[in-house]
Amino acid sequence: MSPCTLADCRALDVRDPLRPLRELFAVPEGLIYLDGNSLGVLPRATPARVARAVEHEWGRGLIGSWNDAGWVDLPARVGDKIARLIGARPGEVVATDSTSVNLFKVLSAALSLCAQDAPERRVIVSERSNFPTDLYIAEALCKERGCTLRLVDAETLPQALGPDVAVLMLTHVNYRTGAMHDMAGVTAAAHAAGALVVWDLAHSAGAVPVDLQAAGADFAVGCGYKYLNGGPGAPAFVWVHPAHADRFWQPLAGWWGHATPFAFTPDYRPAPGISRYLCGTQPILSLIALECGVDAVLAAQDHGGMPALRQKSLDLTDLFIALVEARCAGHGLTLVTPREHARRGSQVCLARGDGAYAIVQALIARGVVGDFRAGDGAGGHPDILRFGLTPLYIGYEDVWHAVEHLREVLETEAWRQPEFNRKQAVT
Repeated sequence: MSPCTLADCRALDVRDPLRPLRELFAVPEGLIYLDGNSLGVLPRATPARVARAVEHEWGRGLIGSWNDAGWVDLPARVGDKIARLIGARPGEVVATDSTSVNLFKVLSAALSLCAQDAPERRVIVSERSNFPTDLYIAEALCKERGCTLRLVDAETLPQALGPDVAVLMLTHVNYRTGAMHDMAGVTAAAHAAGALVVWDLAHSAGAVPVDLQAAGADFAVGCGYKYLNGGPGAPAFVWVHPAHADRFWQPLAGWWGHATPFAFTPDYRPAPGISRYLCGTQPILSLIALECGVDAVLAAQDHGGMPALRQKSLDLTDLFIALVEARCAGHGLTLVTPREHARRGSQVCLARGDGAYAIVQALIARGVVGDFRAGDGAGGHPDILRFGLTPLYIGYEDVWHAVEHLREVLETEAWRQPEFNRKQAVT
């Protein structure tokens, strides 16, 4: 797909079956927001819903709202909605805690399963370019359990699945490159090698098709504030295959994961199934905001559902790649996102040897919001300009204008201005 004119892009927007969904989001006027893979846009329904929870449910209902407003059921209710986006069944997902905390829970449970069933397996394998928090959690658990974290490149994963591997821990869509693993194929290979698999769906849920049950996955966690539009710091979610859910306690045995939390017994008895993966008292206002975000994604079901979202995502990323290569050639940009549809998430990542941070800042000043991810300084991972294309609220004309701004920033060298080269805390 390579429409090269603004008129072509406008015609695509007119024919887009998902176009009405943009009205569900409060996209600021004049802003082209290509950072939904880092923080999703505010759904229009969220402010009023949260205000009602504050003013009426909390302000008037007070503690009675745990029962009367259904607060007690929110982790499971929101979890069931997320389950529809990730190929899980009702009662298999809870929305709770952060991705890092949930990863600690499931990785600990997976290691406990292996310690019981195959104690000789004491290695966690992960991709070297996995998101750092995942690697940090795994490293900490390995130190605690006397295990080893083995980091490998994506292309050598099959050879890394030796007889000492307990768990393969991967992010479905790589945060730096947008490269997507074949979940079913990788899971099958890991199982054939005797290992369990933990999937991080932070850059997948709500953006690309995921079917945990069909893939035979073991554990999964994911983020609520990216493609699920739950707001900054929104609760994450956790899924455990029913075959594993009741076999072990998760390590954070808080009262909310107790079989009868309001019996207030001094001994811990884990709740059945996924409910034991809860921990402490839930952040109700954050869960309410997350539910609004998930509902906005589920609204796509009336417009073709996830197949339509996926097709538009691929069309948008194809268009972005084609326009960059046609209009920004000769400016040192290298595509690092896979061209193959089956291997691409919903983002386009461009490497550049110098000025990547400043280029992103210059674009933001023009109203085109992407983000920057630093390289390792050793040539293994270059600096990255990262653009997330969320099909719920991004249109084809947005892509055309975004690339035109990128071309102008590069051709005029506007990125060299001092104000664009001052590093901020969050990039």
